[in-house]
Amino acid sequence: MPKKYHVYISSTLDDLKAERREIIRVVSELGAIPITMDVFDIGKDEERRLINKAIEESDYFLILTAHKGGEAVGKSFALEIEYSFALKAKVPVLALIIGDNARWKDSKKEKNAAAKKALEAFKKRLQAHTNDTWTTLADLRQKALSLLSREMNLGPRRGWVPANEAVHPYVANELCLLIQENEILKSQIKMEGTDIVQKVREQIKQAIKALATNRISLSFYYVDGENWENTRSFRYLKLFRLLTPELSAPKTVADISHFLGNILNPDLEKTVRKDYPTPSNTVKKIMTDLALLKLVRHSETGDGEAWEMTEYGKETFSVFRLKQMTRPHQPKNKLDKI
Repeated sequence: MPKKYHVYISSTLDDLKAERREIIRVVSELGAIPITMDVFDIGKDEERRLINKAIEESDYFLILTAHKGGEAVGKSFALEIEYSFALKAKVPVLALIIGDNARWKDSKKEKNAAAKKALEAFKKRLQAHTNDTWTTLADLRQKALSLLSREMNLGPRRGWVPANEAVHPYVANELCLLIQENEILKSQIKMEGTDIVQKVREQIKQAIKALATNRISLSFYYVDGENWENTRSFRYLKLFRLLTPELSAPKTVADISHFLGNILNPDLEKTVRKDYPTPSNTVKKIMTDLALLKLVRHSETGDGEAWEMTEYGKETFSVFRLKQMTRPHQPKNKLDKI
């Protein structure tokens, strides 16, 4: 029986209800056990000791921050107290910190100036650990999946198994890696059965291969320019890698053209024009080709024609990113070429 990891989830409650549910879902889908102490009051000595014990017995401490620090406990606040418990117990800290550009309601932010300052200082401390930033619920899910998968693969912990089924640590670790791979593949497509999962795994492999072996030419139109310039050839895999976070919400062809024009501009001394800096017909071809691989889908929004990432596309991206992150020995320039 493969060992299971206990992942302690630390965050404020009222302002991060949906986000906490998503983190719990990700942890469970990875075959791990989410640990939360929501019903306990960290301000009470006896219950604070129970929280401390739960953190000490966890394999990983995953902390999620937005714009609140939680209940005040003396001169500290809830998140900081739980974090100090993890440090003392030497439990690996994984931090998911809200990005500066994330949209957030004022009602879900600290009002007190001193509390805000303390929270910002705390976020900077978290950056010393394995961390990433998030902006939306979909982005949070992807970042949590990547962070946990990488840590479980590259920094395996003792884990937990029933006493009567304990096996050699090496065997347990190998089994854990296998079940994590299987759970990642099934995490969003929700399929059961070895044959089906194997088929989906092969489809994802073929999709990534198709993206890596096919190219498309993209031209750029600059401010004060008179024609298309600087035509460059790009692998579809690179375009897919760049577009995945952008297409977590529907984007129009104009939005995609603007994004690609700015991020892929080969001449940084020139400014691309605002409207369609890359050809709309080329962008449509890119999106149509990605749709043929079932990675994106066409949708209608208030602004007209739009494209967004499919669940299968997100899963394909997760598999690709996990494969990248578990090969630290691979030369950086080789990954850049992808």
